[in-house]
Amino acid sequence: MKKLSIVMPVYNEKKYFEKILQRVMKVNLPVEKEIVIVESNSTDGTRQLVKKYEKKKGFKIIYEDKPRGKGSAVKRGFKAATGDIILVQDADLEYNPQDYPKLIEPILKNKTKFVLGSRKMGQKTWKIRNSKTSVVKVAFINIIANLADTFFNILYGVHLTDSQTMYKVFRRECIKGIDFKSNHFNLDFEICARLIRRGYIPLEVPIRYKSRSFSEGKKIKLSRDIFINLYTIIKYRIVKS
Repeated sequence: MKKLSIVMPVYNEKKYFEKILQRVMKVNLPVEKEIVIVESNSTDGTRQLVKKYEKKKGFKIIYEDKPRGKGSAVKRGFKAATGDIILVQDADLEYNPQDYPKLIEPILKNKTKFVLGSRKMGQKTWKIRNSKTSVVKVAFINIIANLADTFFNILYGVHLTDSQTMYKVFRRECIKGIDFKSNHFNLDFEICARLIRRGYIPLEVPIRYKSRSFSEGKKIKLSRDIFINLYTIIKYRIVKS
């Protein structure tokens, strides 16, 4: 039986961690599940919750001495994953694990080796982020994110609707030999860029998405992420994968 490695970076998610983990555990799939949790030394008590799963079957726990960014944690998870297929899952409730079956189906049926779960296709709008924090701020984020997707498509000659989605699912062979460099949210663009440069054009499937606000724990830093995302998109169009 094939195995799905679910890589979950965790940092200061005490409110949501066990809720999303229970949802992940309850999903029925035609493959074995391996849950790889990378805990980045949370300060809110999340680490204590993670420790409860150390000896549970199907879990692999990695503890970091300090937070180095979501991308850094995900990379640690990739190296520890032993599954035939790898999937990234955040430790909050924005994405719905009930979408796993349709995310892995195209891979299991050999239609593709790389799948993206598109929030825009699922919600049928590019305005996927909410306005609970600030209407102006969220509008700005939506516009910038949409422009980044368009810029990525132009540079890489693809027609993706949501290259920044967290739900990136691929056969482990797709990343064999790749030394990912990105430590923050720019890893989303690096994964897409480097796999596309290798010839793995992703198939997008619509997914459900419930955006949370900054007050609810959203960790995007506009002053940093806008520029490193742009740099990453350009860098991996030039640098050989």
